[in-house]
Amino acid sequence: MLLKILELVGIAAFAASGALVGVTKRFDIFGVCVVGVFTGIGGGIVRDVLLGTHPPTSLTSWPLFGTAAVTSVVVFFVHSTLGKLRREILVLDALGMGLFASTGAAIALDAGAGPLASTLVGATAAIGGGILRDVLVNEVPLLLHRDFYAIPALLGATIVVAGSSVGLAGNTALMIGTVVASTVRLVAMWRNWSLPGPRLPRE
Repeated sequence: MLLKILELVGIAAFAASGALVGVTKRFDIFGVCVVGVFTGIGGGIVRDVLLGTHPPTSLTSWPLFGTAAVTSVVVFFVHSTLGKLRREILVLDALGMGLFASTGAAIALDAGAGPLASTLVGATAAIGGGILRDVLVNEVPLLLHRDFYAIPALLGATIVVAGSSVGLAGNTALMIGTVVASTVRLVAMWRNWSLPGPRLPRE
């Protein structure tokens, strides 16, 4: 039950971040909903494709698709009350990333995937929605910005997999993985952490 709840919360958080980006780009309601829905369920679709689940759960389960669609519509109409959109987008993105990293790894474990595969599937599910969002609005994905994004996702997924291997209760591992991944991402944004880039010769 907790896994389903966290998945819905993650979809809502990612859909809200995608819809807010659509608002800042001045898309109409259809465009905002398209960006929001694809951001919300994109990671889940990638996860299910990797796990061989056809068609993807997000396209056959109305609560998942509906959550993304309803969240996007709500954001379209109430975005003016959300304050500074850039900050809201980043916070929601961090929350969605943490939720998808942990739930993606847990779902992969339940599907019989091994520890390494489950970790990578969880991380991929966490970053998939954000990549689709950025591609749809013609921006370079955060993943490629030297941004501290994929590392927290891998960390959250690893915690879930490690917790399962040592017999930690599934719900406990889910909560710890989500909190750690989201917190590390938020702290990285606050402290301006980034991965090292190449040293280019001076012109």
